[in-house]
Amino acid sequence: MQNNNQNIDRASRTRGNQPHFKKKKSHKGAWISLIVFLVLVVTGLIIAHGVYVNMKNAADKAYQPGLSTKERNVSSVIAQNKPVSILLLGTDTGALGRHDTGRTDTMILATINPKKETIYLTSIPRDTKVTVPGDSQPYEKINAAYTIGGASSAVQTVQNLLNVPIDFYAIINMGGLEKMVNAVGGVTVTPPLTFHYDSANVVKGKTVTLNGAEALAYSRMRHQDPAGDYGRQVRQRQVLQKLVLKGMNISSLPRYKSILSSISGNLKTDMKFDDMVALRERYGNATHHIKSQTLQGETAVVDGIDYEVPTQETLLNISNSIRQSLGLSKLTSLNQTQSQTSDYSVGSSVMSSSSTQINYSTDN
Repeated sequence: MQNNNQNIDRASRTRGNQPHFKKKKSHKGAWISLIVFLVLVVTGLIIAHGVYVNMKNAADKAYQPGLSTKERNVSSVIAQNKPVSILLLGTDTGALGRHDTGRTDTMILATINPKKETIYLTSIPRDTKVTVPGDSQPYEKINAAYTIGGASSAVQTVQNLLNVPIDFYAIINMGGLEKMVNAVGGVTVTPPLTFHYDSANVVKGKTVTLNGAEALAYSRMRHQDPAGDYGRQVRQRQVLQKLVLKGMNISSLPRYKSILSSISGNLKTDMKFDDMVALRERYGNATHHIKSQTLQGETAVVDGIDYEVPTQETLLNISNSIRQSLGLSKLTSLNQTQSQTSDYSVGSSVMSSSSTQINYSTDN
């Protein structure tokens, strides 16, 4: 595992992760959904040779190796039309003048099932308490894994948490967000609540088309949402679905070129161009049905720091839900690493009341 931030102290890893009322407003990596758009929509650009070349060049620039050894042979999985998993990571770099490693404040595990033509999205709260492989600390917030050891560390941590194989990862920062949304002509959503935040001014139940700046604000607002970060995750997934569906209907060559321009330098993935093309050809119809869920936790104060800690029952149910979407066998119990994750007693000094429970099983 790469560990290029060994000297980062624990306080810096969890910056911005104190209780919500202490946080300052900042851009969050809410738009990891754009990689799904890239993989399942933009790779359709191979319809013309010139566009094919541009797309391959963009993909080659975005490529960076992941884990040296994956848990399964991904090429074989794709060749057999079996479900695949992609860990989508959104970092807060590329905005507000930030160019450091950044944090993955948005993490979604996408599983794509070509036979059922369904994409399953599992959101992982950024404050989820985990053990990061190779870290000197006994536990961390999950969004610190990327800061500690890069993409490989984040992938390994999520694999351990959920006990599922991760075939690919993709990281997108905030630098090209507004250009991307504008390139597809905006996204149309029906807000679940009324709020005014930066460029977003929306009314509950009133359908509205958001441009890039408005969509960014819509996806990152948290303080005015009664469900906090969980509510924000719902809106992030909502925009994901609308963005993918909108992109599927794009036929304008200039708009495609604008999309390619907007992702340049803002995307990193261990998917090679051939992987993207294969996914587009074999898994593209999965965009017709998108379902989602959240790894719901309960707030615990551990050594003075707020964490989200899922119960053992919740963690097992989510793990089995993902495994089912990947066609893997059901588990009857958590392994040792998972049990430690859901153990409130480790380092806990205070246990707060449980988080608001909301049904996130399906977003329409």
